[in-house]
Amino acid sequence: QVQLLESGGGLVQAGGSLRLSCATPGRTFGIFAMGWFRQAPGLEREFVCAITWDGSGTSYADSVKDRFTISRDRAKNTVYLQMNSLRPDDEAIYFCAEDRRRPFSASVSKRPEDYSNWGQGTQVTVSA
Repeated sequence: QVQLLESGGGLVQAGGSLRLSCATPGRTFGIFAMGWFRQAPGLEREFVCAITWDGSGTSYADSVKDRFTISRDRAKNTVYLQMNSLRPDDEAIYFCAEDRRRPFSASVSKRPEDYSNWGQGTQVTVSA
């Protein structure tokens, strides 16, 4: 499996912003959909957003719609998650993941079980 390296997490005040990055070093280009998930203590891992292999399609959880933006730079083999207007309930470990079921797919999945390659996670802490 290709390694996924997340970065950009940290501590931010409510209402603030963070940008997470997920790099795939050694990859020449991305042909799979990528997703961001998060997991808070005691809760199940939940879908945040996802993007198609070429960036033409995205999907967001209702809880982050209009606040978070997913994007990808294929030349840099990196996927980004721009998080604005952060709230205390956004606090979690954020994971990027790769859906390797179908290359060049025009759709994305919201199911964690469809993603087979995961990063180590980055902590996002939001203070009230």
